Parts: sequence; C-alpha cells; structure tokens
Amino acid sequence: MSRADLPTPGTVRHPGTGCQVVADESSALVRLAGTLGPADVDRVRDALLTRLVDRPGPILVDVAGLRGAGPAVGQLLTGVRRAVRDWPAADLLVVDPTGAVAEGDATELAVYPTEAEATAALARTPMAAVLTEELTPAVGAARWVRELVTDGCARWGVPELAEPACIAATELVNNVVAHASTPMTLRLAAQGDTVHLAVRDHSRRQPRYGGLAPLTSAGGRGLLLIDTVARRWGSTLLPDGKVIWCVLHTEDESHWHHD
Repeated sequence: MSRADLPTPGTVRHPGTGCQVVADESSALVRLAGTLGPADVDRVRDALLTRLVDRPGPILVDVAGLRGAGPAVGQLLTGVRRAVRDWPAADLLVVDPTGAVAEGDATELAVYPTEAEATAALARTPMAAVLTEELTPAVGAARWVRELVTDGCARWGVPELAEPACIAATELVNNVVAHASTPMTLRLAAQGDTVHLAVRDHSRRQPRYGGLAPLTSAGGRGLLLIDTVARRWGSTLLPDGKVIWCVLHTEDESHWHHD
C-alpha cells in the first residue's frame, strides 16, 4: 500500500470495488468517490445509515468524486433521507457541483453546488436539542432511561411529552434487554413541539407488531403501547443491528388528555 492509499487521520473509509465512502470524523462531511454501480448501492446506503446513527446531527454528502452515477445516486440519497427523517437529529444535505443528483428523483433532497454553500446552509439550520446515552442490556436500564427522558422533556419545554416518551423509551429498552441482549444507544431529540426517540441495538432481529393483543396475553404489547403514544414509529435495519424509532407530538398528547 502506498502512502497515497493511507487514510488521513480522522477519516473512516468504506472501500468497495466501485464506490468509496470516506467519512471525516472531525466534521459532518462524507465523500463518495469512484463509480456507483448496482452492486455498490446497498453497501453505500449502509455506510451512510451507520454514519447517521453513530453521530447525531445532519451530514453533508459530497458526490463530486462520483463518475457516471446518473439517476442512481439521487435515488440512493433520497432513500437514505427518507429512512432517517424521523430519527432524532438526523438529516442529509448534498454537495453536487456536477448536477448528477438532479438526474434522479431527488426533489426531496437539499442540494448545493459547493461545500461552502452546504456548510452555510447547515449552520443556518437550528440544531435539535439532543440527548444520547449508551446503555447495557441490564435490569434497571429502563428506570434510568425514564429519569433521563423526564429531565430532557422538562429542560426542553415539553413536559407534557415526558409520560408518553417514558412509555415508549421503556418499551424500546426492555425489548433490547429481553430479546437482543446487546449494548444499546438511546437518542432523544426535541424540535419544536415534537420529540424524536430512537434506540439502536446490535441485533438484526426485527420487532413484530401483531396489532391488538388479548388482555390475558403474557407479553407482546410493547409495540402496541408505542403505537398508542407515538404518531409514527418504525424500524430500520443496519449492517450490525437496527434502529427502532418513534415520534411524539404535543398536539397528540393534549388531545389524549382532553378526550
């Protein structure tokens, strides 16, 4: 390997035969370079999702180094943005001086011709208040999470969401303890009148939601509780696990108590 092939300090490379993904650990920048072929799409998508789950906040994806990507790059990035739009403090902006992204169905993407313009746009966007906690799959984890969630909702001015957020967080954490048994990351973010909550674990076993469960059932009502308190929820697979997320709105909570 030559010196030119060595990654510079603070970068993470996701190599491939066609498209390379190079993430700058000191900033929000991720560069795509090379040729994006059909065999590269899933790997690049996984690399971008992993970057977004490991580091709170939006990322800038620079596609200037891609060659002949055509519509595929716009479709890929649109899919990633759709997957993370309800995650806590996650978004994707695109740096595209070539116009390649516009060739695809990229109407949902924020695209800028230069890195400077994208960085300036990112700086103008108010950053969501974020709380992140690393947890072990141990008894008592849910109790600690409820304290964190209650404190966060109070500090962020949405105390009415503390109760439903605690219900959701408890079920997500207990699901990992009972079924995944892996370390997990809780992330909570408030933006306006919403709270976005997610738990990331290291098991690719997807949760099963069977709708209403009998009152006599021994379990299986965790996702039903989340479905009751959250406006939206879902699960996104990662190369080494998954993210289960939900979104709570103050408006829904006020209607719940009013009724």
